[in-house]
Amino acid sequence: MNINEIAKLAGVSRATVSRFLNDGYVSEDKKEKIRKVIEETGYKPSAQAQTLRTKKTNLIGVIIPKINSASISRMVAGISAVLSKAGYQLLLANTDNDEKEEVKYLRVLAENQVDGIILIGTVFTAAHKKVLKELAVPVVILGQSLAGYSCVYHDDYHAAYDLTSLLLAHGKHPACIGVLERDEAAGKRRKEGFLDAVRDAGIGADRVPYAEGKFSMDSGYEQTKRLLCENPEIDSIFCATDSIATGGVTYLRETGRRVPEEIQIAGIGDSETARVCVPRLTTVHYYYKTSGEEAARMLVNMLSAGDQIRREVKMGYEIVYGKSTIVQGE
Repeated sequence: MNINEIAKLAGVSRATVSRFLNDGYVSEDKKEKIRKVIEETGYKPSAQAQTLRTKKTNLIGVIIPKINSASISRMVAGISAVLSKAGYQLLLANTDNDEKEEVKYLRVLAENQVDGIILIGTVFTAAHKKVLKELAVPVVILGQSLAGYSCVYHDDYHAAYDLTSLLLAHGKHPACIGVLERDEAAGKRRKEGFLDAVRDAGIGADRVPYAEGKFSMDSGYEQTKRLLCENPEIDSIFCATDSIATGGVTYLRETGRRVPEEIQIAGIGDSETARVCVPRLTTVHYYYKTSGEEAARMLVNMLSAGDQIRREVKMGYEIVYGKSTIVQGE
């Protein structure tokens, strides 16, 4: 079937069928005739032809730093739910935390005519900023804040500050295991929140042991081991992620340290590993799925209404009390 045959069967002109398919004005009686023929024949318009006519693909590119992450999967679930309801399909690009891959995918997706892009960012280099500036399609950044772009991000600074303050309610010798500081959210902001809470507690931040780990339990294990070997007086450890904290708990239990009586430890993310960790981790819950929904709605509004106003949404958080800290929930 093609548009000419549909027109012939419906007894209308080809132009009328074209207007119907492109949501143009068609009288109600002709609409009904065309609709009936389409239902009876199972006709489906060519996606390629529609793209050529409307310049829209109904495809949204979503760039993620890694695919095996619970927080990322929750964000993508929120994005997918909103995009599907709005009639868009999702193209997923996984970069495995490779900065060059992020830049490459930004170019590739734009060249392949997606209608918009959601970038779940980690690090923004000069190359990132250059290609973002050159994009002809709207982009929303999720998980980070970048000046000049619409963003949905988490309050990493205050989450880290509050979690550290909780540790210091009983701890006197804190330590921190962070991540790459070029990661503005998980690295820089969480470290800043930790250090400010330490200073406000009257402890000299320059004397606080610090280690930079990776986003893994193995790294948490190794960095906890190193910190305690060099600083045996440590009684509280703030970890930038739950995976790092879980690795730390594993080391502490293997070496006979009692958690939290001897050493408190806490992370961020409220992940499944935090819930099954023994003892259960005290952590910070971020609304990852909701943040994905917010980013998708922001992009859909930009596409449907031509809204070019830059917007920022900072998401809230809550502390989830486990048994890895002395201060516990009711």
